[in-house]
Amino acid sequence: MQIDAAVVEQEGGAFEIESVELEEPQDNEVRVRIVGAGVCHTDLIVRDQLYPTPLPAVLGHEGSGVVESVGDAVSSVEPGDRVVLSFDYDESCPSCHAGQPAYCANFFAHNFGGERPEDGTSPLSRDGETVSGRFFGQSSFATHAIATERNVVPVEDDVPLELLGPLGCGIQTGAGAVINSLAPKTGSSIAIFGAGSVGLSAVMAADIEGCTDIISVELKDNRRELAADLGATETVDPGAVDDAVEHVRDLTDGGVDYALETTGVPEVAEQSIDSLTQRGTAGIVGAPALGTEASFDVNDLILNGRTVTGIVEGDSNPKEFIPVLVELHRQGKFPFDELVTYYDFDEIEQAVEDSENGRTIKPVLRVSEP
Repeated sequence: MQIDAAVVEQEGGAFEIESVELEEPQDNEVRVRIVGAGVCHTDLIVRDQLYPTPLPAVLGHEGSGVVESVGDAVSSVEPGDRVVLSFDYDESCPSCHAGQPAYCANFFAHNFGGERPEDGTSPLSRDGETVSGRFFGQSSFATHAIATERNVVPVEDDVPLELLGPLGCGIQTGAGAVINSLAPKTGSSIAIFGAGSVGLSAVMAADIEGCTDIISVELKDNRRELAADLGATETVDPGAVDDAVEHVRDLTDGGVDYALETTGVPEVAEQSIDSLTQRGTAGIVGAPALGTEASFDVNDLILNGRTVTGIVEGDSNPKEFIPVLVELHRQGKFPFDELVTYYDFDEIEQAVEDSENGRTIKPVLRVSEP
């Protein structure tokens, strides 16, 4: 079928809405009419080829929509179901068997390869030319997407469907990094570096988990203000203090129990580690270019008993964790809608510009009616 999709033609190029051909679902696949799609930092670093998904490509990996058709082997969803689309995985590697699909041994092939890992084909083409599709198992910057039964998560009817797409990646990454990965003790302290959608989701999660000191470290005034509204007990402008690390340590009488780095800036990763107290834990989720390195003082790490852990997708199993986040939102405990600004699909370039300039925290494209 012919669909409209935002195609990136070349490194650093624009998202241009064009007509492309979408194949019918294979046996284990699902065709979804996209209602909403979040714009995420990962879409932009792939556009810029910091992660090498082949171009031309249709990106987008925070989709939500309505199932229109399913392959013969699909049994968990059916046409008419409302779903959130999340990352893909193989179900067969040791990590997947252990309930940790975010660490799938074939994560890169399933999410960045631009093709079906099983047979090397893409569901998208244009005038006979292959277009990379199945980005994060979906390519949801389009009116319709082919996903798999693995990476669609059914959701109830009482939450706005266009709002839910960001739960598929950015929001679950920030919230999961706190709830699933760091799992802070009630009454503990945490510093969250960066207050974009990932960092602010982490702030809300830290409040849910009962942290009593929640410090948001962020350069932009509007984001620090929102962090305070969402649960941060202190905010720090690293450009307005002599030493952000020492400022955090002063606020917490020697350092925080937990730190989370969300910016992808190696110097900030180093700061997050240095802000820890003895036996503290730092989680790193920010994604810089492949090959980026950061450094730390080995003895400082050893003698203080600190732990540094990498975190992918908030250590979440989307089929279990996304419903938890929906329920927390329903109860008013996780108001991630306050991060969202909506754009029409044909305003995708404006949404990207506003995201890169910091005017918008989480742009969401309204692609079709719920």
